[in-house]
Amino acid sequence: MFPVGGVGVMLALVLVAGAGCALLAVALRPRLGWVTALSVAGFVWSLAVIGSITLIPANGAPGIVPAEGRLAGCSWDIGGPAPEGFWIVGGGQRTLNAVVFAPAGALLVLALARWPRLAWVGVPVGIALLAAYSAGIEATQLALARIDRACDVTDVIDNVTGAVIGAGVGILLALALRPWRQRLR
Repeated sequence: MFPVGGVGVMLALVLVAGAGCALLAVALRPRLGWVTALSVAGFVWSLAVIGSITLIPANGAPGIVPAEGRLAGCSWDIGGPAPEGFWIVGGGQRTLNAVVFAPAGALLVLALARWPRLAWVGVPVGIALLAAYSAGIEATQLALARIDRACDVTDVIDNVTGAVIGAGVGILLALALRPWRQRLR
C-alpha cells in the first residue's frame, strides 16, 4: 500500500521544499547576487513542486491497485488516457501540464543568464534535461501503479511545451533584470 496521498500531502511537501529553497537562496545570494540566487533556488523548488504534484496520489492513498487494473504501457495516443479537466486549472489537464513546467523553463534561463556564454549551451541542455525529467516521471507513474497515475506521452509533450514557453519568458525577464551586470559586495 502507498501510505500517503492527497492534496494536503502535496501542499506540505511544496511548503517544506519552499522553506529549504528559501534558505538556499539566502546562502547563494552573497556569491551570485539576488537575481541568480533566487533563480537557482526557484528552479530547484519548481522541480520539487513538479515531483510532488505528479508522484503523490491526488485523491489520498489509493491502496492496492489490482494487476488487471494496471496499464501495461504508456499511452502513445496524443491526448491519451488523461481525462479532460482538472480542478486547479480550468483549461484542462493539458494546460495544467504546460503551466507546471513553465516556471522551471523561465527560472532555468534566469539562473544561467549571469553567465551568457554558459547560457547558450546550458539552456538547451537544461530544456532537454527537463524533458528527461518529465519522461522519468511518466515512467515512474507507469512502474508504480499504486500511486494511481497514468503514463501518457501527451504529458511529456505538454510539459516540454511549457518549459519552452517558460524559457521564452525567462529570456525576456533576463533582458529586463540583466543579472550579468549585477555587482556583488
